Amino acid sequence: MDEPGMDWGTRSAPSLEDFDKMAADAWARLPEAFHEMCEGLVIKVEDFATNEVLDALQIESPFDLLGLYHGISLNHKSVADVARQPDFVMLYRRPILDYWADHEETLGEIVTHVLVHEIGHHFGFSDDDMDRIEGEAVP
Repeated sequence: MDEPGMDWGTRSAPSLEDFDKMAADAWARLPEAFHEMCEGLVIKVEDFATNEVLDALQIESPFDLLGLYHGISLNHKSVADVARQPDFVMLYRRPILDYWADHEETLGEIVTHVLVHEIGHHFGFSDDDMDRIEGEAVP
């Protein structure tokens, strides 16, 4: 049933720009210690992962990948390294929207969850660690 006053005829899915804003907001609400660990991290949003990424990860459907961390783990970084591109997290808009349609969480909660989990898995955090970090996010 439509809510009174809601013009559903003009509604559309959140754009890539909307997702950029959600990701920036999610990032800003995470604990400072998490920010420090990820200094220089860039967050990017695309509709889907590239075919090359999907092939490399042996993922058949582009809807099965919500996000991905690209970068060198801390134990492989050195001050003697040649300058390179910053580490980044990719968030994939269409798979996130698809997931959102089938679950009870808000879209902001899902974006935050994917962001924390992509970074957390890269750094070897446990699920409990990642749940704690999400729980410490400033409302």
